[in-house]
Parts: sequence; C-alpha cells; structure tokens
Amino acid sequence: MKKLIWAVAVAAGMVASSAVVAKNNGPSVAVIEFKNESGAGWWRGGVGWELSGMLSNELSGLGSFRVLERSKIEAVLSEQNMGASGRVAGGTAAKIGKITGAQYLIAGTVTSYEEDTASTGGGVSFKGISLGGKSSKAYIAVDVRVINATTGEIDYSRTVEGLAKSGGMSVGVSRGGFGGALSNEKNTPAGKAIRAVLVEITDYLDCVMVAQDGCEAEYGAKERARRDKTRSAIKLDD
Repeated sequence: MKKLIWAVAVAAGMVASSAVVAKNNGPSVAVIEFKNESGAGWWRGGVGWELSGMLSNELSGLGSFRVLERSKIEAVLSEQNMGASGRVAGGTAAKIGKITGAQYLIAGTVTSYEEDTASTGGGVSFKGISLGGKSSKAYIAVDVRVINATTGEIDYSRTVEGLAKSGGMSVGVSRGGFGGALSNEKNTPAGKAIRAVLVEITDYLDCVMVAQDGCEAEYGAKERARRDKTRSAIKLDD
C-alpha cells in the first residue's frame, strides 16, 4: 500500500513538474503601446501604454505566456524612436526581439469606438454621488497584430470586438479616482467594453499561439460573422 501511495505521489510530482516546464516554455511576448484611430473621447495621453499594461496583465495571468515588462519594452522602443509612430516591422522588429528576448511583439490599434446613451429620466446628484437615470452601451473594436520578432512578419492578426452596457438607475461615485489615464472609465460602459475586448484578445492569443487544439475554428466563425455584419452595414449605407 505504501509503495502504491509513493508511486502516485511521484507521478503527481512529475505531472506538476511538466506543467511548470510547459509554463516556462510558453511564447515570450512583448505588448507594445496601443494606438488609436477612433474618435474615443476617453483616449488621452498615457492610455496607449495603459492598455498595453492591462493586456500584459491578462496574458501573464493565464500562465501560458512569458510576458516582458513594459519598462523594458518602452525603453527599447524609445531608443529605436518607434514609440510614437507605431511602425514596428521588418528589421526593426527583429532588432527589438533580439535586444529584449521577445519572440513576438503584440500590437493593438483601437479602430472603432461607439457609445449610445439614452435618457430614462429621474437622474439626481448629491455630494458627488450620482444616481444616473440613463441607459448606456459602448462598443469597441481593436485590430490585433502579432509580429514575429525573428522574421518581422505578421504571424497572426484579427479584429476583436467588445460590447458592454448598463441600464436603469446606476450609481456612480465621482469623488476621487483610482489613478491612471482610464481611472474615470473604471465602472462605465466604456471601461467594461475595454476590459471585455482585452479578455477576448487574451483568449484569442492563447488559442492560436498556445492551445492550438481546434479552438481556431471558433474564432474563424466569429471573424466571418463580423465580416458579414460589416458588409450588411455597408450595404445599408449605400
């Protein structure tokens, strides 16, 4: 009986050890500064790197990626004079990868942001605490590119969407803040849509770069649905 218990313990230890090795052998990635091509009113100085940090945290939390620190990437991009332009391709990507040790550079561009607010009446405010009588929803689309730091080619790309809404009487505290360029959006539909799109990006990258277990079909279907929806909207505009 003791031998059986010992054998089980050894097997469990080997499985755990294999899991640690798998985690440590995950893709090494660097999330560079997000860019904005939308009319989002919440976009201001610092948001690009803040979104980069938020996505880095999401990826790190999965345990299947090795995520480089923002400060290291920011310093290299600054040295290469590429931080503001967002032009990271070809030999530049390879050079950044060699300096930082990243296998892939992940770039995100906010290409669309829409917010719809409908008044439901009854809004009141007292000492900085508001009871908002309105229903809001927010939509955000982000173009994601995964750049191979060895070849400079784009290995993966996709447009990812996030949608969030709030309705009825909502309570919002306008006093103080949590710090950061997006602090005022933490509990708004915009903030929730941003978080939703970052989680979706994380799941997508985990699927195509790590799991590769057939989950790609799900994201292929989502992409086809998004394209069909876009075509329908274009036809309506004609």
